[in-house]
Amino acid sequence: MEWRCAMVEELMAIRKNGTWDLVDLSDGKNVIGVKWVFKTKYHADGSVQKH
Repeated sequence: MEWRCAMVEELMAIRKNGTWDLVDLSDGKNVIGVKWVFKTKYHADGSVQKH
């Protein structure tokens, strides 16, 4: 469930910062795919910093 929360936080930040603009796809153009990469960050003591 931590990953889902991290994804929601990321999407909220993207919307808040205006990172993307939704536009109509031009003729002859292709959509660029995206992929989520999951990695856990740790503190020096080995405890979880964030997902």
